[in-house]
Amino acid sequence: MQETQNSKSVRKIIHIDMDAFYASVEQRDFPEYRGKPLAVGGSPTGRGVVATASYEARKFGVRSAMPSRQAIQLCPQIIFVHPRFEVYKNVSRSIREIFSRYTDLIEPLSLDEAYLDVTEDKMGIGSAMEIAKRIKQSIRDELHLTASAGVSINKFVAKIASDINKPNGLTFIGPSKIEAFMDQLPVEKFHGVGKVTADKMKGMQLFNGGDLKKLTEDELVSHFGKTGHFFYRIVRGIDDREVQTHRETKSLGAEDTFTYDLTTPEEMNKELDRIGVIVAGRLEKNQLKGRTVTLKVKFSDFTQITRNHSFAHPVGDLDTITETAKQLLEKLDLQEKPVRLLGISLSNFHEPEIKSRKYKDPEQLELFPFGS
Repeated sequence: MQETQNSKSVRKIIHIDMDAFYASVEQRDFPEYRGKPLAVGGSPTGRGVVATASYEARKFGVRSAMPSRQAIQLCPQIIFVHPRFEVYKNVSRSIREIFSRYTDLIEPLSLDEAYLDVTEDKMGIGSAMEIAKRIKQSIRDELHLTASAGVSINKFVAKIASDINKPNGLTFIGPSKIEAFMDQLPVEKFHGVGKVTADKMKGMQLFNGGDLKKLTEDELVSHFGKTGHFFYRIVRGIDDREVQTHRETKSLGAEDTFTYDLTTPEEMNKELDRIGVIVAGRLEKNQLKGRTVTLKVKFSDFTQITRNHSFAHPVGDLDTITETAKQLLEKLDLQEKPVRLLGISLSNFHEPEIKSRKYKDPEQLELFPFGS
C-alpha cells in the first residue's frame, strides 16, 4: 500500500451498481411481477438467453447470460418478459442526473453502473460515504429503485466493494484495509477473471489474492499474459486509473469456452446463436452499432483464428450479427478440428456514436476484449 498512500492525492471513488436493473424496472412498473422470479430476455419456449434475473429468480440459481431452457429447469415458475431498452435508457438518464448533482467526473460503464470521483464534490460534503448514501436515497425516493455502492480510493476496490452487500448495499474499504482485503479475496471475485482463468489459477493452487501475491510480476505475465501486470498491481491495492468521462470503445463482444469440444456445424451454430444474443444485448445496453463483425475460433489444441466481415453501414441487430458469424464459420476449413471456444465481437463503431458516447465497455470487456 506504500505506493498508493504516498500518491499526491488520495482519491475518493464511488462505484454505483443498480440492483438487478432491468428486472427491477419491470417489477417497479408492473406490480404483478413484484416478489416473483422474473427474467428479462429469453422466452418460456426455452429459446434465447436471460439478460437479467430478479433476485427472486437468483435464489434458484438463475443468472444473466444463462440459456432460457436452463433457467426453466432451475425455476419452472419463472416469468419471462421482453426487454424495454428505451425505458431502461430513460431511467439511466435520470440516474445520471442524480450523479451530476455531486460531481462531473462520471464514468458510466453501462446503463446501470458508473464510477464517480468525488474527491472534490460540488456540494462540499467532503465525505464519499455520505455522498453515496445521498445518491442511494435519491435513487430510491425519485426512481423507486435500489442501488448498491462501493467506496474506496481506487476504481478496482470500489467496484468489488459495491458487490459485497447486494442488494441495496453500501461498503467502504479504506486505505489501511485494502491489502488485507485483497489477500482474502477469492480469485473468481477479481473483475476480469472468468471461469476458465479462475480454474487455471486454482489448478496452480492460487485461490485468493494472497496466493497471487506470492508470484513475481514476470511469473504472472508468463502464466496469464499481459493481464499478469494488472494482477500484480491490484493484489497490492494499486490502481492508478482515473475516472474518465470521455473514453472510446474499440470493440465489444462475448465468447465462451465449452465444457466439451464442438465437432459439428450444428453444435457451433447453436452456440453462435446463444453468443449472438449476449452481444446484441451488450450493444443495445451500451447504445452502439459497429461496421465490423469478428468471429473468433479456438481449437482443442489451443490454436486460434479470427475472421471478420465489414459492412458499409453500422449494424447491431441480432440477426445480422449471428448470420454473419455463421457465414464466417462456414467459410473456414476446420479440417475436423474440435472447437473449444467461439466468440463474436463488433468493432469499427459508428463515428458519431463514439463522439457522443462518454464511457467505455464494462471492465471485464476492457481486460478481455471479447467479454465473459
